[in-house]
Amino acid sequence: MIDSLLTNIGGFFSGLSWEKAGEQFVYQPSAPMLFSSGMFFFLFIGFLIIYKSLRKHLLVRIIYVTIFSFYFYYKSSGLWFLLLIVTATSDFFIGRRLALITSSAVRKLLVTISLCINLGVLAYFKYFNFLMDLGARLIHEVGVLLEDGTLQGVMYKPEDIFLPVGISFFTFQSLSYIIDIYRRQLEPLYRWIDYVFYVSFFPQLVAGPIVRARDFIPQIYKEIVVTREQFGEGLFLIFCGLFKKVVISDYISLNFVDRIFDAPLLYTGVENLLGVYGYALQIYCDFSGYSDMAIGIALLLGYRFNINFDSPYQSATITEFWRRWHISLSSWLKDYLYISLGGNRKGKTRTYLNLMITMLLGGLWHGASLRFILWGAIHGVSLAVHKFIMGRFSSFKQLGSQMSPFRRIVGIVFTFHLVCFGWIFFRADSMQAAGEVLSQIFTNFHPEVFMQFVMGYKGVMFLMVAGYILHFIPQRTGLAVQNIVIRSPLFIQAFMLVILIFIVIQVKSAGVQPFIYFRF
Repeated sequence: MIDSLLTNIGGFFSGLSWEKAGEQFVYQPSAPMLFSSGMFFFLFIGFLIIYKSLRKHLLVRIIYVTIFSFYFYYKSSGLWFLLLIVTATSDFFIGRRLALITSSAVRKLLVTISLCINLGVLAYFKYFNFLMDLGARLIHEVGVLLEDGTLQGVMYKPEDIFLPVGISFFTFQSLSYIIDIYRRQLEPLYRWIDYVFYVSFFPQLVAGPIVRARDFIPQIYKEIVVTREQFGEGLFLIFCGLFKKVVISDYISLNFVDRIFDAPLLYTGVENLLGVYGYALQIYCDFSGYSDMAIGIALLLGYRFNINFDSPYQSATITEFWRRWHISLSSWLKDYLYISLGGNRKGKTRTYLNLMITMLLGGLWHGASLRFILWGAIHGVSLAVHKFIMGRFSSFKQLGSQMSPFRRIVGIVFTFHLVCFGWIFFRADSMQAAGEVLSQIFTNFHPEVFMQFVMGYKGVMFLMVAGYILHFIPQRTGLAVQNIVIRSPLFIQAFMLVILIFIVIQVKSAGVQPFIYFRF
């Protein structure tokens, strides 16, 4: 094993020239820097060495981490890191003014300005082409209805607009800061560098979790102390995230899931169904893997983020699913959108409508496409129906922990398949592809090819089964394994890392794949 690892590392360095080495430090559009890349590993080691020496120098440490965060974002999106600085600066000054103004009308105006700046930037980069194309199609349809030949030929050619990585995450993070100050739940920061440090903190910058200012800002001014338990927990989370992302998610994606969704009609219904199950595991391992690494890296730096995934496929209801899946986003949508719309305070009908609006906008947040809006609608309707049923029948519960074992198992199976149904539209490249997947599952199933599939995709099946088993193990088992890592001597922890790197090298069939949520 060691010989193989050294051979791979030696091969890497032998093919590395000074010119190529220099290229590694500048932005490369085809290879943004990822937590799972060797480049980040070496940079982070160097970063940590200096960081440890600055633990007792607050301002210098904040400036140092902020500069590294800007560089990290530059390696992900090029010069668009300047956009991050501009939007953060505008919200910093708006937040300062909000705290000083007592006039309700002026305070609302300041919040509106912040919303316009943040959502305007987000709308341009993510939704400009979508909205323009939708407008062109509407004009075309009107022209057809009016039999006006001048309108029938209207077509829109999409602009080539670069989407800065993670723009949705730091936009939502900055908005939460402004809204909390407006609600007088938070005092503003009085140093520009402190606020930019909060918004740009690199572990969560490009793919979350969305960190609330009220949770993070108090930690900025505390003395940095990384205990042995915190260090071990951080390493364990990094190990878990790397394993989920590179070993499970990337492998089943490249070797199976992508093939199914690229050409659903070439595969039987049972293969399409397994492809959907594979994607459910892929997106969970990809996104929760990133969150695990982000939380783990933050712990190594002395900061703690809230949990972002809590075994979501163990949910027995769709309501419970959204308490376990992407918790930072679902709680953000609840606190700043659903409650702002009125929540459940304005009657049942309005409650259902608010749920629908929240989930439709949540779907649109994920992408400028009707597929994502439909995905949001599926979850919105499901949440509304579940809330309606609970109001009519007391035997229907909100959480699996409130159910009998049999009902909980039935609920988990039903909820998982409901979520998988939504994932079809989330993953498919078009509505036509989504329809083809569903058509094959319901009209061309052919269960007799299952064993043939298993024999042909042994590696994929092994990792899928292993991934779901690991997902459904009891929480106490995961904590026991975590404690083993925490209590292990440093050289044992280093050996665990070497073994994981070896596994990654053996399993990896292509270059490191971008995280799915980078596009959001």
